[in-house]
Amino acid sequence: MTGPDELLQVEQVVKRLITRFPSVSPVDIEHTVHSIHGRFANGRVRDYVPLLVEKAARREIAELVSGSSVVPTVAQAAEPTVVRAAAPTVVAALG
Repeated sequence: MTGPDELLQVEQVVKRLITRFPSVSPVDIEHTVHSIHGRFANGRVRDYVPLLVEKAARREIAELVSGSSVVPTVAQAAEPTVVRAAAPTVVAALG
């Protein structure tokens, strides 16, 4: 995927999330999406970046909406959300 194609898809993610979360400020949604997109800046495989950005942004925004009756604006947010991967699980072979 080329840079312009990826950016176009990320902008489409912003539009979809604005429609999906009408109670959240479009500016906050745009900031969230672009912030998450920035996390993938050094990724070598770009094909799935827009999909991964949308999934992470949707989860983050949904948590904000369900976690409180008042959604904080970008300026009010104390710290960015950190996404951590779960520890790998070791499965013993039965034999």
